[in-house]
Amino acid sequence: MNESELKLREVLALNIRIARTRKQITQETLAELAGISVKHVTKIENAQVTTSIYFIYKISKALDVTIDELVTEYKK
Repeated sequence: MNESELKLREVLALNIRIARTRKQITQETLAELAGISVKHVTKIENAQVTTSIYFIYKISKALDVTIDELVTEYKK
């Protein structure tokens, strides 16, 4: 895995965790809303997997955020 892939995984993981926390839902609830497994949600949030745009789309819809919000690094 190259550095840019790792960075994207980390950005995605953090942004999903932030959006999920703001909605006050668990990983289990997110998985149910997105129609994916809890195991996959956990791996995404821990930056352990590079997931497909399909799953990113499903998660964005479940969290009511844009895909852009999930894949863009937060600027302090």
